[in-house]
Amino acid sequence: MKALIITSMLVQDHEFIYPFYRLKEEAIEVHVYNQSNEIVKGFFGTKIPPQKDDKIISLINLDIDQYDILILPGGVKSMELLRLDIEAINTVKKFNEKNKIIASICSGTMMLISANIIKNKKISGYYAWKQDIINAGAEFIDEPSVVDTNLITSPHYKYNGEWMRAVIQQLQK
Repeated sequence: MKALIITSMLVQDHEFIYPFYRLKEEAIEVHVYNQSNEIVKGFFGTKIPPQKDDKIISLINLDIDQYDILILPGGVKSMELLRLDIEAINTVKKFNEKNKIIASICSGTMMLISANIIKNKKISGYYAWKQDIINAGAEFIDEPSVVDTNLITSPHYKYNGEWMRAVIQQLQK
């Protein structure tokens, strides 16, 4: 199995680190797109490498079929950058079109909104985005982890455990 994490500088460190290592614990190969060919830093200073077997990942012409899951960590500043990245948004859309698992946490939900894929879905996300989620046509659910078809969402890094438990359960189906 393979996972792709799409992130950028100023990601919420906990929301990147926990899924990165939790997936590795399950023997899932993890690739990272960080919008750069260099190491960037998370909000609290964690080094976030561009990684795919020591090669830089480009989202242009990315073979979605080689991945089983997409992880979207949060971080408000990170989302400000990622939501301007058309290829990142298109990658989210492509994962959704192929009904692949997309797991987002906290502000990562903003990428789901930008990709226009949450209409008629049950979605969690950071409480400050409740109205944005509703405006995008989804039902906001205030729970530690929400699964609706291929989307797994969580509102906050304090629920990393519940969120990743749901992710692993969905991957094992």
